[in-house]
Amino acid sequence: MRYTQLVAVAGLALGACQPQAPAERSNLDAVARDYLVLELAMGLHDDNHVDAWFGPQELEQAAKEKRLSLAAIHDRAAVMAERLYNWPDAEEESGEAMRIASLLGRLRSLMTRIEINQGQTVSFDEESRRLFGAAAPDYDAAHFVEILERIDELLPGGGDLSERVNDFQSRFIIPADRISDVFDAAIAECRRRTLEHIELPENEAFRLEYVSDKPWSGYNWYEGNAQSLIQINTGLPIFIHRAVDLGCHEGYPGHHTYNTLIERDLVEAKGWSEFSLYPLFSPQSLIAEGSGNYGIQLAFPGDERIEFEKRVLFPLAGLDATDAERYYALQAFLEQLGYAGNEAARDYLNGDIDREAAAQWLADYTLSSPERARQRVDFFDTYRSYVINYNLGEDLVRDYIERDSSSHAERWQRFSGLLSSPLQPSDLD
Repeated sequence: MRYTQLVAVAGLALGACQPQAPAERSNLDAVARDYLVLELAMGLHDDNHVDAWFGPQELEQAAKEKRLSLAAIHDRAAVMAERLYNWPDAEEESGEAMRIASLLGRLRSLMTRIEINQGQTVSFDEESRRLFGAAAPDYDAAHFVEILERIDELLPGGGDLSERVNDFQSRFIIPADRISDVFDAAIAECRRRTLEHIELPENEAFRLEYVSDKPWSGYNWYEGNAQSLIQINTGLPIFIHRAVDLGCHEGYPGHHTYNTLIERDLVEAKGWSEFSLYPLFSPQSLIAEGSGNYGIQLAFPGDERIEFEKRVLFPLAGLDATDAERYYALQAFLEQLGYAGNEAARDYLNGDIDREAAAQWLADYTLSSPERARQRVDFFDTYRSYVINYNLGEDLVRDYIERDSSSHAERWQRFSGLLSSPLQPSDLD
């Protein structure tokens, strides 16, 4: 969906209004500042809404002073969207057109999120389209059964397959007293590999914290000036493969890298201040989560990951690497079951199944332990249709990067360009 299509969608979101007379020429920077106040005002109502904010403090103060109601934020967002919808002389291929398209997508998401907070409901797929600009494919149980049968062949034996899988994986848990050493080494290698292909500011850095009792396994809190806080959830045992997963996804070339490039290339270089705020429930999240996941295989192509982990991480964790190949074959199959989590979320949030049934589906079709299945349902409760951004986002980013790149170096170049741009999920098609 390009700029012209997106503004048409924005028109539908405003009640299918007819285009009005073109707006008078004014500064988009001023519109962006007004937009930021609306997002910051929304953040006062919804603690999860603003994922990152590193803009002018006077805008934050303005939002606190105005204390806009949800209804007022929605009304002002609708007026702003209509104004942008009728913006004059925004050529499709110009930077201004891309900027307007991005703002329209953000405003559509903001209005949708307000409606959700006000108790309005739409279907899971419609919600994800309005918030993130995409909807995940729908798979029935038979699709996942074929994958489960292959896992059963990989780990033969009697009894419940989920128990068999979890018993096998328990041999690859990082001991609690070695988590820090393992993650330090994993993140360092993710960073080294990323810096071979992407230039980051000299001052970029992050802090690493270990937390518990969260519905997520890891989180990057971007603080501006190329600085991040990365938190790792130790509430449940951490498997050895998660060190590289989270090191890449949350750090390099994932969220920390993405936000650093957005700040440098859009906020500082172009002056597009709207990107100094990252609204979690917006199309930007599909790009962020999709690139964070795809970045893992980009940083560790082919057999390089398992070779690194066997040589460095397994010894640091004090784990036996004898069965590592089978362990990673299992992880590849489990990744293919990823869309089963979407199905559980879709049925649960649509009201077709209850919490216990959602957890049971996850146990049956993603082979999650009961504890991890319950944690996943907690995630559904908190972040709702956000779950599509991980697997669908990764698939869309992979297709976009690999469609026009034949070499590994070209993929890195295309990937870096994506992270530095205001592209929408529809632009990945």
